[in-house]
Amino acid sequence: MKEFLINSNDSGQRLDKFLTKAMPDLPKSMMYRLIRKKDIKINGKRCEISARLSEGDVVRVYVKEQVSAVKSHDMSFLNAVPELEIVYEDDNIIIVHKPMGLDSHSNGEHNSDTLINRIKLHLYNKGEYTPDEESSFSPALCSRLDRNTSGLVTAAKNSAALREMNDGIKNGYVYKFYQCITTAIPPKNSDILTAFHHRDEGRAIVRISSDPKDGYKEIRTGYEIIEKKSNLALLKIRLYTGRTHQIRAHLAHIGCPILGDGKYGNIAVNKRYAVFRQALCACELQFGFPEGSPLEYLNEITAYSPHSLKFPE
Repeated sequence: MKEFLINSNDSGQRLDKFLTKAMPDLPKSMMYRLIRKKDIKINGKRCEISARLSEGDVVRVYVKEQVSAVKSHDMSFLNAVPELEIVYEDDNIIIVHKPMGLDSHSNGEHNSDTLINRIKLHLYNKGEYTPDEESSFSPALCSRLDRNTSGLVTAAKNSAALREMNDGIKNGYVYKFYQCITTAIPPKNSDILTAFHHRDEGRAIVRISSDPKDGYKEIRTGYEIIEKKSNLALLKIRLYTGRTHQIRAHLAHIGCPILGDGKYGNIAVNKRYAVFRQALCACELQFGFPEGSPLEYLNEITAYSPHSLKFPE
């Protein structure tokens, strides 16, 4: 028998979601069978698999030892580089600047030095993250940037903040702004571009169409020209939708690829300026959470990246 005392980070979850994370070796088919046989109980009473957990609940799972292993915590974050550029931090979230060349996650590779592991190490050293006290939660990124894109990334310190932030991103309460340098001057000083986006999973690339197509989703990308130099333009970008490689692919689609972009860019221009990583930075975050949201207080802040893009010499 395994027993779990539900803490604040576990509360609010469905029972099946919690058990999937807390007991990863427990097959789902067995979980449902145990529910039917009343061998999973909350506070000593039978329950449904869809039951919502509350802080202080006691979950007991009556199961054989060979399938009762609880979640083992990944402590690889202890090997991360202890360097973190913090832009904003409170009890719920942390906003940091991710440098170019650092992965947001490990992506299945054996790499302990990632942005999320640096954040976990920071919180562990502050005593705000204790893996042994968590059954199902660990600090998590609310968004991510490509390895070669720098800028602001938000992480949640607790499950309630993670749910609220993810809901805010989904519903447009989080406003993301970027800077980039393009290898051609856009046709207008400012515009909101609309097109249609399709991700080619097999080739790890996205395709953009000016017209609707089956399997393509609408994207909207706003831009404003900040400065021009020769055939280069420094733009401020606002994302109205958030798709894979949206900024890079959308600007390339209108003939203004990002300098240094090896996938969607102009290779000859990249070589001319000796820039081989995309000149793209997540430079600003604003929030517009509705009244009554636990994160409504964030509406009073604007987070800025401490680094700005500059034209190459």
